[in-house]
Amino acid sequence: MNHILEFQPAARIEFDEAADWYEDHKPGLRREFTYAVDSALDSILKNPLAFPIVHGSRIRRALVHHFPFAIIYEVSDDVIVVYAVFHTSRNPIIWSGRV
Repeated sequence: MNHILEFQPAARIEFDEAADWYEDHKPGLRREFTYAVDSALDSILKNPLAFPIVHGSRIRRALVHHFPFAIIYEVSDDVIVVYAVFHTSRNPIIWSGRV
C-alpha cells in the first residue's frame, strides 16, 4: 500500500529549527541531518508498522540514525501523520499533547 506522508505544522517547525541549529554549529551539517531524517521517513513509508508503539495504541517512533532525534507518527489507513521530529532528550509530554 502506498501511504501519503502528512507533517503536522509543529513537526515541520521542529525539523526546520533543528536543521538550522545544525547548520549554525557546523556548515554542511544541515544536509547530513536532512538526509538522516529523509532516510528514516523512507523506512517508515516502506514499512510503517515495523517501528515500536510508544504512546497509546497507535503512536509509533522511528529513530533518526546518527542524530538524537525521533520521528513520532501514526498510521491511519493510507496516511502517515508525523506529529513530531523530536530531540530525544526533551520531555515526551511535549509531543504527546499533539496526538
